[in-house]
Amino acid sequence: MTTGRMPDKSTGDLGADGYHRYKEDVELMSHTGLEAYRFSISWSRLIPRGRGPVNPKGLQYYNNLINELTKRGIQIHVTLYHLDFPQILEDEYHGWLSPRVVDDFTAFADACFREFGDRVRHWTTMDEPNVIAIAAYDSGAFPPCRCSAPFGMNCTTGDSTVEPYTVAHHSILAHASAVRLYRDKYQATQGGVVGMNIYSFWNYPFSPTPADVAATQRSLDFMVGWILDPLVKGDYPEIMKKKAGSRIPSFTKEQSELIRGAIDFVGINHYTSVYVSDGKSGADASLRDYNADMSATFRMSRNDSGTGQFIPINMPNDPQGLQCMLQYLTDTYQNIPIYVQENGYGQFFIDSVNDHNRVEYLSGYIGSTLTALKNGSNVKGYFVWSFLDVFEFMAGYYSRYGLHHVDFQDPELPRQPKLSAKWYSKFLKSEIGINIENMVSPDTRSHAQQ
Repeated sequence: MTTGRMPDKSTGDLGADGYHRYKEDVELMSHTGLEAYRFSISWSRLIPRGRGPVNPKGLQYYNNLINELTKRGIQIHVTLYHLDFPQILEDEYHGWLSPRVVDDFTAFADACFREFGDRVRHWTTMDEPNVIAIAAYDSGAFPPCRCSAPFGMNCTTGDSTVEPYTVAHHSILAHASAVRLYRDKYQATQGGVVGMNIYSFWNYPFSPTPADVAATQRSLDFMVGWILDPLVKGDYPEIMKKKAGSRIPSFTKEQSELIRGAIDFVGINHYTSVYVSDGKSGADASLRDYNADMSATFRMSRNDSGTGQFIPINMPNDPQGLQCMLQYLTDTYQNIPIYVQENGYGQFFIDSVNDHNRVEYLSGYIGSTLTALKNGSNVKGYFVWSFLDVFEFMAGYYSRYGLHHVDFQDPELPRQPKLSAKWYSKFLKSEIGINIENMVSPDTRSHAQQ
């Protein structure tokens, strides 16, 4: 990450230095009582030129980490791609904008399945492809920072009207290609599963008017259905095809057959909920971007003025929203297995181990997850974001999500358990419980009552 783009002018060059401290960190996980741990593999660390030979040092690091987790009895969940596309391939063919990425990503996945699949049973191909497409190719906030006026900020190259749809399309095809490879070549002997991750937030109608109710469903189709409908049903939601027209690519018959059913589970990153109102745009279709096509206005509270797209700052605590999202996924996508792969509480500009607010947040959201499970949602697991304070993608070290404090001012980067780590450890070890009896069904409680 380039110096100067973060609010604190920091980079992720060192971060919490898990590369050198993996034994210490895995020991801390074991002491905390973690049953599973999720991490991502850096494509460039493993295959420095994007394709071709594997880097022995990168291979050794991931083998060391995986072996240490295995030795401690911690279940391993691996994400193959998490916002770190090889620069050499970006320079060669503009990354996810090119169909060439499908073969290169599949080859990268093949190397991971081959080298680590004897110990890894849970694979997620990509993290938040819906957000990557919007933030990197519409608003231009994420690398490679492509956008076009008037939709993005400081746009120098890109086309916000088309590129988000192109990138998501190639992401879905690359995922499905990797899934087919795993099923054909590895699944019989390794016995693993391969899923896809999406960013999610629950949507409540701002008002009971038909327009706001329709906008709420439309925003779910654009955020969730954009990725999951093709992988479960073989095509994009009808409303997306209607709104975007020729700007959203079509799947061929062969591609539709490839993608339909190419998912063993869905992982969601979920932190909060929003109010949604209708935001119909009168702009010509050729002058609309993803957000104008969705034509929904998001608010973090009823008093917000509303924005064209969701910006996750000052996120309200709404555990009920996670329960609603889990039930929605269960009902809409054929009882699909679900992992909550990220859920956590960020404290901005607060460097403290006495994180009572985080304990309250996690207690509520874990309770909501347990209630969803009790009510029939096919929830398979839950992961807190994050185990340690880390370099956050949009906030550097200003935002702290960790259960364990890391002193980034100390060259030794010492770890210290926060109050939340101690609480979570007691929960995992069944020394304390969470009361879910007072959790209310989504059918009987609305966000408007809060």
